[in-house]
Amino acid sequence: MLKARQLTAVRGDRCLFSQLSFSVDAGELLYVRGVNGSGKTTLLRMLSGLTQPADGEIEWDGRPIGVNDDRFCQDVFYLGHSAAIKDDLDAVENLRTASALAGQSIDYDEARKALAIMGLGDHYDLPSRVLSQGQRRRVALARLLNAKARLWILDEPFTALDTVAVDHLMASIREHLARGGVVVLTTHQLVDFDSVTSRELRIGRA
Repeated sequence: MLKARQLTAVRGDRCLFSQLSFSVDAGELLYVRGVNGSGKTTLLRMLSGLTQPADGEIEWDGRPIGVNDDRFCQDVFYLGHSAAIKDDLDAVENLRTASALAGQSIDYDEARKALAIMGLGDHYDLPSRVLSQGQRRRVALARLLNAKARLWILDEPFTALDTVAVDHLMASIREHLARGGVVVLTTHQLVDFDSVTSRELRIGRA
Protein backbone atom coordinates (compact mmCIF):
# COMPACT_ATOMS: atom_id res chain seq x y z
CA MET A 1 0.00 0.00 0.00
CA LEU A 2 2.88 2.39 0.79
CA LYS A 3 5.84 2.54 -1.58
CA ALA A 4 8.90 4.78 -1.64
CA ARG A 5 11.22 4.89 -4.65
CA GLN A 6 14.72 6.38 -4.67
CA LEU A 7 14.03 8.96 -1.95
CA THR A 8 16.65 11.59 -1.24
CA ALA A 9 16.60 14.02 1.68
CA VAL A 10 18.85 17.07 1.93
CA ARG A 11 19.21 19.43 4.89
CA GLY A 12 21.21 22.53 4.04
CA ASP A 13 24.34 21.25 2.30
CA ARG A 14 24.09 17.80 3.88
CA CYS A 15 22.48 14.72 2.35
CA LEU A 16 20.66 12.79 5.07
CA PHE A 17 19.90 9.78 2.88
CA SER A 18 19.64 9.00 -0.81
CA GLN A 19 18.13 6.39 -3.15
CA LEU A 20 16.02 4.99 -0.33
CA SER A 21 13.39 2.52 -1.54
CA PHE A 22 10.98 0.32 0.41
CA SER A 23 7.37 -0.81 0.56
CA VAL A 24 4.92 -1.60 3.35
CA ASP A 25 1.90 -3.83 2.73
CA ALA A 26 -1.51 -3.84 4.37
CA GLY A 27 -1.30 -5.23 7.89
CA GLU A 28 2.40 -4.42 8.29
CA LEU A 29 4.39 -2.19 10.62
CA LEU A 30 7.60 -0.52 9.45
CA TYR A 31 10.05 0.30 12.25
CA VAL A 32 12.42 3.06 11.11
CA ARG A 33 15.75 3.06 12.92
CA GLY A 34 18.80 5.31 12.82
CA VAL A 35 20.98 7.50 15.00
CA ASN A 36 19.93 11.03 15.90
CA GLY A 37 20.24 13.27 12.87
CA SER A 38 20.01 10.45 10.36
CA GLY A 39 16.74 11.74 8.92
CA LYS A 40 14.09 9.59 10.61
CA THR A 41 11.73 12.49 11.31
CA THR A 42 12.38 13.92 7.85
CA LEU A 43 11.42 10.58 6.30
CA LEU A 44 8.23 10.35 8.33
CA ARG A 45 7.25 13.88 7.34
CA MET A 46 7.84 12.95 3.70
CA LEU A 47 5.62 9.90 4.04
CA SER A 48 2.94 12.11 5.61
CA GLY A 49 3.06 14.56 2.71
CA LEU A 50 4.33 17.38 4.93
CA THR A 51 7.81 17.57 3.36
CA GLN A 52 8.79 17.03 -0.25
CA PRO A 53 11.80 14.79 -1.04
CA ALA A 54 14.72 16.31 -2.92
CA ASP A 55 14.31 13.40 -5.30
CA GLY A 56 12.21 10.27 -5.57
CA GLU A 57 8.52 9.41 -5.30
CA ILE A 58 6.08 8.13 -2.68
CA GLU A 59 2.94 6.18 -3.54
CA TRP A 60 -0.05 5.36 -1.37
CA ASP A 61 -2.57 2.82 -2.60
CA GLY A 62 -1.09 2.95 -6.09
CA ARG A 63 -1.20 6.77 -6.41
CA PRO A 64 1.62 9.29 -5.98
CA ILE A 65 0.98 11.46 -2.95
CA GLY A 66 0.94 15.16 -3.63
CA VAL A 67 0.59 18.49 -1.90
CA ASN A 68 -2.98 19.20 -0.78
CA ASP A 69 -4.13 15.73 -1.81
CA ASP A 70 -7.47 15.51 0.02
CA ARG A 71 -7.86 11.79 -0.53
CA PHE A 72 -4.45 11.04 0.97
CA CYS A 73 -5.00 13.48 3.86
CA GLN A 74 -8.09 11.51 4.88
CA ASP A 75 -6.09 8.28 4.84
CA VAL A 76 -3.11 9.40 6.95
CA PHE A 77 -2.73 10.08 10.67
CA TYR A 78 0.57 11.77 11.60
CA LEU A 79 1.82 12.16 15.16
CA GLY A 80 4.98 14.24 15.50
CA HIS A 81 7.18 15.04 18.49
CA SER A 82 4.78 17.72 19.69
CA ALA A 83 1.48 16.66 21.22
CA ALA A 84 -0.14 19.56 19.31
CA ILE A 85 -2.87 20.22 21.83
CA LYS A 86 -4.27 23.56 23.01
CA ASP A 87 -3.43 24.50 26.59
CA ASP A 88 -6.72 26.29 27.30
CA LEU A 89 -8.88 23.30 26.29
CA ASP A 90 -9.42 20.25 28.43
CA ALA A 91 -8.63 16.75 27.20
CA VAL A 92 -12.13 16.06 25.86
CA GLU A 93 -12.27 19.39 24.04
CA ASN A 94 -8.83 18.84 22.53
CA LEU A 95 -9.74 15.35 21.35
CA ARG A 96 -13.06 16.41 19.83
CA THR A 97 -11.51 19.47 18.16
CA ALA A 98 -8.61 17.50 16.65
CA SER A 99 -10.98 14.81 15.42
CA ALA A 100 -13.27 17.38 13.81
CA LEU A 101 -10.34 19.01 12.04
CA ALA A 102 -9.45 15.57 10.68
CA GLY A 103 -12.96 15.25 9.28
CA GLN A 104 -14.29 12.90 11.94
CA SER A 105 -16.83 14.02 14.50
CA ILE A 106 -16.92 12.21 17.84
CA ASP A 107 -19.32 12.91 20.68
CA TYR A 108 -18.53 13.64 24.32
CA ASP A 109 -18.99 10.05 25.50
CA GLU A 110 -16.76 8.65 22.73
CA ALA A 111 -14.05 11.13 23.67
CA ARG A 112 -14.32 10.25 27.37
CA LYS A 113 -14.07 6.53 26.57
CA ALA A 114 -10.98 6.98 24.38
CA LEU A 115 -9.26 9.06 27.06
CA ALA A 116 -10.12 6.52 29.75
CA ILE A 117 -8.59 3.72 27.67
CA MET A 118 -5.40 5.78 27.42
CA GLY A 119 -5.37 6.26 31.20
CA LEU A 120 -6.78 9.79 31.44
CA GLY A 121 -10.13 8.95 32.99
CA ASP A 122 -9.52 11.17 36.05
CA HIS A 123 -8.05 14.12 34.12
CA TYR A 124 -10.43 14.59 31.21
CA ASP A 125 -11.83 17.93 32.45
CA LEU A 126 -8.57 19.63 33.44
CA PRO A 127 -7.04 22.41 31.31
CA SER A 128 -4.34 20.74 29.24
CA ARG A 129 -1.73 23.24 30.44
CA VAL A 130 -1.69 21.50 33.85
CA LEU A 131 -1.14 18.03 32.40
CA SER A 132 2.26 16.35 32.45
CA GLN A 133 4.15 15.66 29.23
CA GLY A 134 3.07 12.03 29.35
CA GLN A 135 -0.57 12.97 29.93
CA ARG A 136 -0.50 15.44 27.03
CA ARG A 137 0.94 12.69 24.87
CA ARG A 138 -1.94 10.41 25.84
CA VAL A 139 -4.47 13.05 24.77
CA ALA A 140 -2.87 13.13 21.31
CA LEU A 141 -2.67 9.34 21.11
CA ALA A 142 -6.33 8.94 22.10
CA ARG A 143 -7.19 10.17 18.60
CA LEU A 144 -5.93 6.85 17.26
CA LEU A 145 -8.73 4.96 18.99
CA ASN A 146 -11.35 6.60 16.78
CA ALA A 147 -9.25 7.44 13.73
CA LYS A 148 -10.44 6.09 10.40
CA ALA A 149 -7.09 6.75 8.70
CA ARG A 150 -5.55 3.62 7.19
CA LEU A 151 -1.96 4.89 7.43
CA TRP A 152 -0.55 5.74 10.85
CA ILE A 153 2.79 7.56 10.91
CA LEU A 154 4.05 7.90 14.47
CA ASP A 155 7.25 9.72 15.46
CA GLU A 156 8.40 8.50 18.90
CA PRO A 157 4.85 7.64 20.06
CA PHE A 158 6.01 5.87 23.24
CA THR A 159 7.91 8.86 24.64
CA ALA A 160 6.84 9.83 28.20
CA LEU A 161 4.36 6.94 28.44
CA ASP A 162 4.27 4.54 31.37
CA THR A 163 4.03 0.76 30.97
CA VAL A 164 0.23 0.72 31.03
CA ALA A 165 -0.05 3.40 28.33
CA VAL A 166 2.53 1.58 26.19
CA ASP A 167 0.44 -1.59 26.45
CA HIS A 168 -2.71 0.32 25.43
CA LEU A 169 -0.94 1.86 22.45
CA MET A 170 0.47 -1.48 21.30
CA ALA A 171 -3.02 -2.99 21.56
CA SER A 172 -4.36 -0.21 19.32
CA ILE A 173 -1.55 -0.81 16.83
CA ARG A 174 -2.26 -4.55 16.75
CA GLU A 175 -5.97 -3.92 16.16
CA HIS A 176 -5.21 -1.42 13.39
CA LEU A 177 -2.90 -3.86 11.62
CA ALA A 178 -5.44 -6.66 11.99
CA ARG A 179 -7.92 -4.46 10.09
CA GLY A 180 -5.43 -4.13 7.23
CA GLY A 181 -3.97 -0.80 8.27
CA VAL A 182 -0.35 0.30 7.89
CA VAL A 183 1.90 1.72 10.63
CA VAL A 184 5.26 3.47 10.21
CA LEU A 185 7.01 4.53 13.41
CA THR A 186 10.25 5.45 15.09
CA THR A 187 11.06 4.87 18.75
CA HIS A 188 13.98 4.94 21.14
CA GLN A 189 12.03 2.87 23.65
CA LEU A 190 12.43 -0.89 24.02
CA VAL A 191 9.18 -2.17 22.54
CA ASP A 192 8.39 -5.78 21.62
CA PHE A 193 7.13 -5.94 18.05
CA ASP A 194 7.09 -9.74 17.92
CA SER A 195 3.30 -9.76 18.25
CA VAL A 196 2.80 -7.90 14.95
CA THR A 197 3.91 -8.34 11.36
CA SER A 198 6.80 -5.92 11.15
CA ARG A 199 9.91 -5.10 9.23
CA GLU A 200 12.84 -2.82 10.03
CA LEU A 201 14.32 -0.03 7.96
CA ARG A 202 17.64 1.41 9.05
CA ILE A 203 18.73 4.75 7.60
CA GLY A 204 21.80 6.91 7.96
CA ARG A 205 24.98 5.87 9.67
CA ALA A 206 25.26 2.46 11.35
